[in-house]
Amino acid sequence: MLTLQLRELERDGIVHREVYKQVPPKVEYSLTEFGKTLKPIINLMKNWGELHRNRILEAKLEAVKKD
Repeated sequence: MLTLQLRELERDGIVHREVYKQVPPKVEYSLTEFGKTLKPIINLMKNWGELHRNRILEAKLEAVKKD
């Protein structure tokens, strides 16, 4: 699933995929200049997650208790 998402981001020009011809194989992903335009949005999502961390953890604990 992760590979599929990364390939879609590569196709859309958001990430760059660098393949190194070595053993074992190595692949690195980085943001393109276009992808870097998403940084403000990603930072807002990070801040939201930090602000609501406790609520999210509590919801996860409740879900585990129900199982």
